[in-house]
Amino acid sequence: MREYSLAAIPGDGIGPEVIAAGLQVLAASAAVDGGFRLAVERFDWNSENFLKRGHYIPEGGLERLRSFDAIFFGAVGSLEVADHVSLWGLRLPIAQGFDQYANVRPARLLPGIKSPLANGADIDWVIIRENSEGEYAGHGGRAHRGLPIEVGTETAVFTRAGVQRIHRFAFELARKRPRRQLTLVTKSNAQRFGMVMWDEIFFEVARDYPDVRTDRELVDAVTTRMVLKPKSLDVVVATNLHADILSDLAAALSGSLGIGATANLNPERQFPSMFEPIHGSAFDITGKGIANPIATFWTASMMLEHLGEAAAARRLMQAIEATTAAGVHTPDLGGNATTRDVTDAVCGALRS
Repeated sequence: MREYSLAAIPGDGIGPEVIAAGLQVLAASAAVDGGFRLAVERFDWNSENFLKRGHYIPEGGLERLRSFDAIFFGAVGSLEVADHVSLWGLRLPIAQGFDQYANVRPARLLPGIKSPLANGADIDWVIIRENSEGEYAGHGGRAHRGLPIEVGTETAVFTRAGVQRIHRFAFELARKRPRRQLTLVTKSNAQRFGMVMWDEIFFEVARDYPDVRTDRELVDAVTTRMVLKPKSLDVVVATNLHADILSDLAAALSGSLGIGATANLNPERQFPSMFEPIHGSAFDITGKGIANPIATFWTASMMLEHLGEAAAARRLMQAIEATTAAGVHTPDLGGNATTRDVTDAVCGALRS
């Protein structure tokens, strides 16, 4: 039997709730398949322990994570810890430390879910986000704090190697999809250095993929295209910041942030990849038992596919779609189902 080691980091807010549900569904998937099992180790790296211990990741923590086949991540963020402290304390050290440079966020309208768009059925996108540098490189600083002349700088860092590899990843993925279409998104009319380099390298790489149709859009313009002409898009590649924003919009247009899945991939598999729902900590519903676990289940399906369990990944997506089609919806989707209701329904669909 194939065995995979999984590091589960539930984190903050609704993270523990949806990761627990995700692990239950993964266990059901393994039981139905019969050909693999998951050995899970849980890590209590969260904001509560940060406040007690002064750190999110203990000394040697990343080295411990390195031995796992995949990382299942819930959320990070607390009302008692500044957002930049929690993000740079937990998620970014893992994503950057393990060179998970390809962030993959699919978006499509699942059966039974209503989009705020009249033409929401046309949504079928994959947004590829450069995940290791750019606007989130952490390069910059502040001087003369508290004085009238205070200065804060935030420098986006783009390297030819980093830009080239994310473009090549996006082209490879676009080539595998039926439409074979890739849209480049930047803001190179106003940002004339890093963004212009992004454009130039994209079209250099495009020469190796004559079978993939390409177009280019400015980030502000692509938001209107997502709303007015969703069918005109397929795969989108963008910088760390731009794709972060666009993928949240994509999830909302697909019905809810509660269905948005993410894979943070190290495509060369030198390090474990990390899989997480995109909804964040969601303090307003924490502990109420109504968090939507669909994003976590979709994320789990992406993780199974990454691990090589393609058949199990397909079965899990079919179970998710059967559940949404049956109208088992949490309040964010206009229903009254609980997290447990949705979890039980997906597990039931898997077994049937």
